[in-house]
Amino acid sequence: MFTGIIEELGAVQSLEARPTGARLSVRCATVTKDMAEGASIAVNGVCLTALDPRPDGFRADVTPETLRRSNLGDLRTGSPVNLERPLAPTGRLSGHIVQGHVDGTGQMISIDELGDENWWLRIRVPPDLDPFLVFKGSLAIDGISLTVAELEGDVVSCAIIPHTWRNTTLGTYRAGARVNLECDILAKHVEKLLRKLDVKTPLTVEKLRDQGF
Repeated sequence: MFTGIIEELGAVQSLEARPTGARLSVRCATVTKDMAEGASIAVNGVCLTALDPRPDGFRADVTPETLRRSNLGDLRTGSPVNLERPLAPTGRLSGHIVQGHVDGTGQMISIDELGDENWWLRIRVPPDLDPFLVFKGSLAIDGISLTVAELEGDVVSCAIIPHTWRNTTLGTYRAGARVNLECDILAKHVEKLLRKLDVKTPLTVEKLRDQGF
């Protein structure tokens, strides 16, 4: 489990195509300090298994499913990537529960400066993710835990503070870029439970009044 609090900006050394997916090599330093072979690592919000950890980086295999569902296939040599290690049992959940299981990709519409290194990010999201997005709810964008500040049709907006701007990949993106989206797992569970409920008639204000509410 992750929290969406980015620990380090890494850089892609290579993305080598293979018959079944790709082999990703990342240059970094902080997240490898206690990394063991087989450990989980979130790269742009995608949970991968670390291979060949070294003081200056690691490798990871990327499956065809992950390449289809995320933006990892768009990476090139030198591309910056958001990195986060799994949450330790004694750690603080500073962001929100992030599994590293990307639900889909959104399209960056714009990121506009508000002043004092604060920014306003607008992302177009796929229609199937709309049920899981609520005002002031949590959303992981490329692994970054963000709060939904505005919902307008298929566009979600988030306010970006200076620390997030300086320590994540957001400042490198341009309009049209694909970003990984992971919705709140709690919202997904609630939505499924509600779909399974056998609600024959909708609840109305009149019915509540009739029942003494």
